[in-house]
Amino acid sequence: MFNQPYRPVTYKIGNSNPGSWGTVGYQQQQMPQQQTPPQVPSGSPMTTTGTVVPTQIPTFEQSYIENILRLNLGKVGTFYMTYENNSEWNAKIFKGVLEAAGRDHIIISDPNTGMRTILLMVNLDYATFDQPLVYQYPGTIGNPPTRRA
Repeated sequence: MFNQPYRPVTYKIGNSNPGSWGTVGYQQQQMPQQQTPPQVPSGSPMTTTGTVVPTQIPTFEQSYIENILRLNLGKVGTFYMTYENNSEWNAKIFKGVLEAAGRDHIIISDPNTGMRTILLMVNLDYATFDQPLVYQYPGTIGNPPTRRA
């Protein structure tokens, strides 16, 4: 018989007939555990004996909007937001100092009053800044060239 991960389980059915047995389900068999060799990153340096030389693998932040915003904390930005099904206003513009950016929110503050506002990322259409942005993306070195007047 071929190797199956499940095998039928036989139980005694009822108390009246001592000889009545039947298959009522399946039970997972325990498969023997196999040792898997440790995974080694492709291109890892090795010694002549085959030992992997540990190296530090560079980690990159992925280019998500919250990561780009986090690189530019403290800068003044204008945030264009859209709010669907709002009877008072369906679009609003917020301007302020970028204080924090999370996966689902942005916190800005008014430099004149100090009032802080939490904006939800789901409503963000786009943002503009009057100064160059810090931007790092895997595979690029440094920031994009700045425009000179």
